[in-house]
Amino acid sequence: MAPNGWLDIHGHFTVPMSDEALQKQLELFHSVNFLVSEPWIWTPEGILPYLDSANVTMQMLSYLPRTLDALKSANDYGASIVKKHPSRFGLLLALPTDNATASLDEIKRGDKFDIPNDGYALLTVYNNVTLSDDSLEPLYKELDARGAVCHVHPDANKNGTDGRPSPLIDVAFDTARVATDMLYKGVFRRYPNIKFVFGHCGGALPVLSGRLSLLGAESWVPNPLNVTRQEIERSLGNLYVDTAATAKTGLSPAIKMVGAKNVIYGADCGVPCSTDATMAENQKDVVDIENQLLGQSGSIASNGWALFPAAAKRAEEGQKRK
Repeated sequence: MAPNGWLDIHGHFTVPMSDEALQKQLELFHSVNFLVSEPWIWTPEGILPYLDSANVTMQMLSYLPRTLDALKSANDYGASIVKKHPSRFGLLLALPTDNATASLDEIKRGDKFDIPNDGYALLTVYNNVTLSDDSLEPLYKELDARGAVCHVHPDANKNGTDGRPSPLIDVAFDTARVATDMLYKGVFRRYPNIKFVFGHCGGALPVLSGRLSLLGAESWVPNPLNVTRQEIERSLGNLYVDTAATAKTGLSPAIKMVGAKNVIYGADCGVPCSTDATMAENQKDVVDIENQLLGQSGSIASNGWALFPAAAKRAEEGQKRK
């Protein structure tokens, strides 16, 4: 039996920063047209009241800095948060997917944490290397052998188009492009045991999945691995998605593509593009659309527990202690 409350797979965090580093962060946001008004500060103590108000029992944390040293430090800090709050947080270990060897080393490090990480966090494009890159084969072999849960987030820090920040719409197309390339390069075919969870209802992918099915195996499409229409539909249907900041219009096509059982609740918590109000509205949209399409609500709130059995056990133990 799953714990009570929601599991949120899409929670961001940051490491403690100096005032100088916070100012540089603000300048970086502004350089990519992300016009936040003040530096962004995250603490676990600051986010717990929101989780309580949203009935979120546990949140999976992820943070993907772009240098290896910073990424390792972030993973260490994330692990310390889970150790302090084991029934409220889990860690998706960040992997530096521009370097398969470094990623494998980080996986081994995560195994040795006091509370091992619950899954893995990947960027669609990390330091100009996409998740469809052939260099990642050794990493995928290891993740497949583990039956790993891999949450895939788009690159929200790059320049957006048309003078607007990439978290507005660019992230949706980034996700769709990379997932499509992974499909045609056979990643999903070769590694069926990896549970890829694509953020933001899979971005634009569910809306375009019918087009991929209809046209993707036609003779005019480059297709060296001979991906068939049936494989396209099966591979896309076996993916997972989360609901972060996209449920109002993204959840229905996502359910059509992957089925309700493969939709995991995600709030997009812990970043300045989300507020308590926008997260509450998105959570309500999840409930409303479940009721409309399925005749009842609650499955998306709890779907994530099955992906993270160790986290579910920690959450249950925490609830018993209350």
